Amino acid sequence: MVSDTAAEEISPLPPLAPKPQASAFSRGALLAYLLLIIYASLYPFTGWQSMGLPLETYLLAGWPRYWTGFDVAINVLGYVPLGILTVYSLHPRIRRIAAVLLALLFGTVLSGSMEAIQTLLSNRVASNLDFVTNSLGALIGALIGSASSHLVLERSRLRYYRQRWFSAQASRGLIIFALWPLAQIYPQSYLFGNGQILPILSDWLSMLLEAPVDLGSWLRNGVQLSVEQYWLAEAIITALSMSGALLAFLCVLRDKAPRVLLLLALLIAALAVKALSTALFFTPENAFTWITPGAQGGVLLGLGLLTGFAFMPSATQRRSAVALLIAAFVVINLAPANPYFVATLETWVQGKFLNFNGAAQFLSLLWPAAALWFLLHASHRVKRT
Repeated sequence: MVSDTAAEEISPLPPLAPKPQASAFSRGALLAYLLLIIYASLYPFTGWQSMGLPLETYLLAGWPRYWTGFDVAINVLGYVPLGILTVYSLHPRIRRIAAVLLALLFGTVLSGSMEAIQTLLSNRVASNLDFVTNSLGALIGALIGSASSHLVLERSRLRYYRQRWFSAQASRGLIIFALWPLAQIYPQSYLFGNGQILPILSDWLSMLLEAPVDLGSWLRNGVQLSVEQYWLAEAIITALSMSGALLAFLCVLRDKAPRVLLLLALLIAALAVKALSTALFFTPENAFTWITPGAQGGVLLGLGLLTGFAFMPSATQRRSAVALLIAAFVVINLAPANPYFVATLETWVQGKFLNFNGAAQFLSLLWPAAALWFLLHASHRVKRT
């Protein structure tokens, strides 16, 4: 008969806890946020000129005479996510004080570089106050990230749902699809009309050639649309963009995930962000002016397209999402700007939201390309089961 002590000695050891792994989601989110900061800091990328002064001159200048609590708060809050994501990206290889110091160093160097480059922009003012407040935001974010990295990255309930509902290859895709509602912030001629790059290219060519250039008008050969045709164009753009984005999101969901609820949640989030941003940029009375007959028809048509593709194999869904997003990109760049939207846009004053608007425009332009990159990259091919 085996004694209790002997039984304990021969009993199997408990399974070891899984070794913490680096978060691809955090690193992808850090890269995306870094690009947003760079774009917002250098927006609108015009008026470059050298004043003949060293780039670091702003550091030795006196404190700005005119600043507000709003400016300070925005500068601090803008770099808090950078500090958090930097610490999360270093986890688990680098933790605690070392991670905080590296995040602070990264935020300080980035802020100092952006302020130095702003000395070359005639419509931007480099400020040592911005440098200090940005660095403070990075430090606060780093401390938050260090205190929460263990819970968020190792024991979080979100991590459980991430593994249960989403495919193993979905990390980068989750960042892209989480940004889709935010891509609706910047005012657009058509609902979900992301990727309208021809107007920007036309402005750049006009500056280079010192002559007016309108690539969109040239491609359309001067064709103008009637009111009914504008509504039809918006319906097509809305349907293609919405169904392409939601179908791409469907590709990263496992079969056991509540797919309908997650798709509806993403769509509702995008529409809610659109309404809120419209109310902020214009007036609360205009919060729902984008709900036009064309937009309504486009949403219904998009839901119909999505339903038709929902039961197809994952490979077919992926190819269909690519085709829909490419078609939406082509149509949105060929369609002329809606004159009714242009009239509304004249009431928009960017004011203190200049940096924010630059980041929002960058996200609106970049999102279709990011979604296509995720769908076409071989390493992102998903396994649902």
